[in-house]
Amino acid sequence: MLVETTSRYVTRNPEILSGEPIITGTRTSVRAIVGLWRLGTPPEEIPNHLPHLTLAQIFDALSFYLDHQAEINRYIEQNQVPNELVHPIVRSALGLV
Repeated sequence: MLVETTSRYVTRNPEILSGEPIITGTRTSVRAIVGLWRLGTPPEEIPNHLPHLTLAQIFDALSFYLDHQAEINRYIEQNQVPNELVHPIVRSALGLV
């Protein structure tokens, strides 16, 4: 198994999420952190949603994203749930109606 370290806290492991960038020692993708951030969650509050991560890991993931936006945006698009499969209450709360 070849594990590639790309920054202090971000790595790739072909056996986890098919090599998508993750936080080292977890299965948490950079994509998941970016998703919360894009929804307006301040970086300092992301550990409230992902308590196994430190603030340093969050900021490193966001820094990684800013350097690799096209790649991470592709992962986000590939894993997006189609609007018609989102529960109507959730669609309404997100303004997707």
